[in-house]
Amino acid sequence: MRARNYHLPNLPHWHKVHRGEPRWPVSFVVVIVIALQFLLPKSLSLKSQPIICAVEAILAIALFAVNPGRIKAHAPGRWSLGIALTGVMTISNIASAVRLVQSLIDGSVNDATKLLWFGGSIWLTNIVVFGLWYWEFDRGGPGARAEAIDPYPDFLFPQMTDPEYAPENWAPSFFDYLYTSFTNASAFSPTDVLPLTRWAKILMMVQSATSLITVGLVIARAVNILK
Repeated sequence: MRARNYHLPNLPHWHKVHRGEPRWPVSFVVVIVIALQFLLPKSLSLKSQPIICAVEAILAIALFAVNPGRIKAHAPGRWSLGIALTGVMTISNIASAVRLVQSLIDGSVNDATKLLWFGGSIWLTNIVVFGLWYWEFDRGGPGARAEAIDPYPDFLFPQMTDPEYAPENWAPSFFDYLYTSFTNASAFSPTDVLPLTRWAKILMMVQSATSLITVGLVIARAVNILK
């Protein structure tokens, strides 16, 4: 855990207290992910997948119940609950990705349409899950960012270096991290948002590798089936 310093001189322009961001966009995206995981066939999910989806739903409801409005302050318990939810979704998606790769290797999936649907579902879940990791960890999470606790960013957004291109009260929201996750999963490398800390670089590296393997194998197998 990085040491916090509340009295640094010449703090950057973006390091300021703000009103926080709403919870509902995150909850909405999480519901979509839970639905995608639930709809995957048994061959691409864990035997306990219905239970896992139920646990994810309970955690998502609990998070929304304790903080349905804006995330204005850092609450360790609530933050830990969010990490637990993201962790469960990550484990479930990793298991599905592994089973998909196994199916592609042994050739058990012979329907190109289903293959693209299953692969796209896992890929989309991968984007959301890593977007949540970035959102939960950058500068201590959404609540800590709202309180401007940590002056050292884990991700460098363009608005941080070029303030003239953003309003005075600009602060990164969940959509910014979701966009970062999408571009990293699509380009297999950072684009306009740069990782600064080791954990951010490791996560982006893992996401790029996972996306490359999944997309590459799915497309190759689908083309082979169509031929």
